[in-house]
Amino acid sequence: MVSNALYIPNIECAVITVCCVFSPQRETKGQFLVDHVCNHYSLLEKDYFGIRYVDPEKQRHWLEPNKPIVKQMKSQQPYTMCFRVKFYPHEPMKIKEELTRYLLYLQLKRDVYHGRLLCPFADAAYLGACIVQAELGDYDQDEHPPDYIQDFKLFPKQSLKLERKIIDIHKNELRGQCSAVAELHLLQRAHNLETYGVDPHPCKDFTGSTAFLGFTATGFVVFQGNKRIHLLKWADVNKLKFEGKTFYVIGIQKEKKLVLTFHTSTPAACKHLWKCGVENQAFYKCAKSSQIKTVSSSNIFFKGSRFRYSGRVAKEVIEASSKIQREPPEVHRISEYQLFLFFTGLLALKDSVHLSPLKPSTTPTERELEWLEGSALGQHKEEEAPTRPGGEAQLVRARVVGRSMLGSGLRLLTKNERVNTCVLSAVRLIAMVIGVLLVAVPMLLLLLESDIDVSFLHEIRQTPEFEQFHYEYYCPLRRWILCKISMVMERLGWD
Repeated sequence: MVSNALYIPNIECAVITVCCVFSPQRETKGQFLVDHVCNHYSLLEKDYFGIRYVDPEKQRHWLEPNKPIVKQMKSQQPYTMCFRVKFYPHEPMKIKEELTRYLLYLQLKRDVYHGRLLCPFADAAYLGACIVQAELGDYDQDEHPPDYIQDFKLFPKQSLKLERKIIDIHKNELRGQCSAVAELHLLQRAHNLETYGVDPHPCKDFTGSTAFLGFTATGFVVFQGNKRIHLLKWADVNKLKFEGKTFYVIGIQKEKKLVLTFHTSTPAACKHLWKCGVENQAFYKCAKSSQIKTVSSSNIFFKGSRFRYSGRVAKEVIEASSKIQREPPEVHRISEYQLFLFFTGLLALKDSVHLSPLKPSTTPTERELEWLEGSALGQHKEEEAPTRPGGEAQLVRARVVGRSMLGSGLRLLTKNERVNTCVLSAVRLIAMVIGVLLVAVPMLLLLLESDIDVSFLHEIRQTPEFEQFHYEYYCPLRRWILCKISMVMERLGWD
């Protein structure tokens, strides 16, 4: 069971950040938390989504639904996890409910902002205009000043030329579209891009060059900068495996066996990459979940890992979506002022689960910054929060200060945790050494000093190694110790 202290203090765009201040029992599995969030949100098409978290070593993980939460989390409570799109629908138009499309739209909006969804200039302008139309509605000359697009942080690098093109499309092409229709048009355009659904995993190829691996509904992809250099469809992928920090993709291309080798920064990153590949292959390739088998990656020198995807596959999800008959739930879109209240924690959400979208965070991760190198929109440089009038500017500053304090606190906790781990390891080592000595020393004295004539003791005493140790090391050491004891006793005046 879980206590009633599960709440969501902030939500980043499609990322619903779930702060779990709770004490799950050891058997409480990840599926419980997934169901809890989806049930509250009244989300039926939940198979596209998952919960992700970051361990103290900054390695990302997807929460496995069939394993206990406590065994997966390496950090201390409270746990912070993110509700994300895990499997991007191959055909977003087949999504049945507006709520599901809205969450996918929010995720893509975040992908655009963080540079994960790379796109040419024309596509970037159209996607930006769809976001503006969904947020503001029709263009109004009286309400929208010439520079109103500057208030929207849509892309990592937002040029004046791009902003003018977005305004032009917003004015002339999208008029009359409601939020749901504008979001739908964004999905239609985005899902045709090469980087749609790609979660870039940085690594090195066999030449030592930096590459980014990803998995899509089509198959396994490799990018260098913004150029796709490999696409291996799922039907042609025979096996994914890893050994330490090395990841292998074994498949067939042009009727010839193909083996691609990549090197990650850590074994944990390589294992995460392998799990993501196994899950994506099962979700998109298999026709039924009953066809999914447990896969392993092992050999003689490395500890093997076994993993099995659990849940429905894409074809089953689409079939189940077509059978939904309920009245669609209402989608609540939050106002911009409320977003800042969420960011600063001024709007309390205790003892409840309130899932509402927020604007994307203003600082992309290091991985996303690397992914932007060579992209069509150029590299991203961190920017300050936009200046806003009155109370909103104060809220933004409060948000920045709060994040800084929170980050310092988390770093301090992490350091303390590592110190405690080192101390505990040292104590265990000392205890083990003392235990060995307490057993070994009496046994050695029994062999060297006693006259007990037991068969196994007699055999040990007769060995050449023992006799050499006895006469060359033990006897001189005993004489030296007895001499020192005698000198001390003489000085003390003892007989």
